[in-house]
Amino acid sequence: MKEEDIVSFKFIKITVSDKMQENYVYELKEPEGNNFSPAFKPELTPQQMLELGVFGGKYMTDCRREFPSEWFLNARLCSTKHDPKINFFGVNASQSLSTWQRKGWIHQDDPRGWFQWYCRYYMGRRHEDDKRQIGRWKAIRRHVIQVQKNCFPEDWECRKKQRQALLHWAYDSRFI
Repeated sequence: MKEEDIVSFKFIKITVSDKMQENYVYELKEPEGNNFSPAFKPELTPQQMLELGVFGGKYMTDCRREFPSEWFLNARLCSTKHDPKINFFGVNASQSLSTWQRKGWIHQDDPRGWFQWYCRYYMGRRHEDDKRQIGRWKAIRRHVIQVQKNCFPEDWECRKKQRQALLHWAYDSRFI
């Protein structure tokens, strides 16, 4: 993005109507992929995550209209079911949505959870839940340390489930 694009950025309103939200409206307050909190330094963009294979390919199949079409050009998705084979490491590293709801990890504005929050944050939404979600993202770093302590660099067979979970949180575990 060019500097003049950032200077001339105007707020954009997004209206969401999909299986999980009806007429939810939010505003993009920052240019896409810019002006993140200094505490938040994801290693992967949402598009890169979708291309690598995350969440069994099922996560974003009914809400594509909300996000840029290029995010889905090479995305590894499965519209019928959660399929762990689609994940980069070929394993299931997800907990069910009902588990996330039961544990109180879901904010009502992002009923799909952390990745939905991240996609919207990346697009430029800023929200009351940002600090909590960034804190959750930072807490996942402990899994990076476990992979580093227990695996040879780039040994993708070592701790595949942890590596896949890290991909779900925008840590690029392929190069740990």
